[in-house]
Amino acid sequence: QVQLVESGGGLVQAGDSLRLSCAASGRRFSSYAMGWFRQAPRKEREFVAAISWSGGSTYYADSVKGRFTISRDNANKMLYLQMNSLKPEETAVYYCGADPVDSFRADEYNYWGQGTQVTVSS
Repeated sequence: QVQLVESGGGLVQAGDSLRLSCAASGRRFSSYAMGWFRQAPRKEREFVAAISWSGGSTYYADSVKGRFTISRDNANKMLYLQMNSLKPEETAVYYCGADPVDSFRADEYNYWGQGTQVTVSS
């Protein structure tokens, strides 16, 4: 079992940066692949980024490559998403997930946090 709590969301202007955090509890955090997804109103949950259990491999949606960076700190059971050059269309609730069968598919994750709202104004 793992519990996930996201934080760091907020209201920013286009072009600004935000760093999202996901705090995890549970002894097996360091063995789980992790991911960030986002969900805008009336849209499906969308893959943003994923990271392997060791942090050695990272994956990004094409739309965020070069602007977002996913990272993790296994010692402190933390997952991060650094988001730069944010765009208004990236306004959404951002979720962290753990223990996926397929890191790119939301329905393959076994654990989710409650989400944190990111609003990007133009």
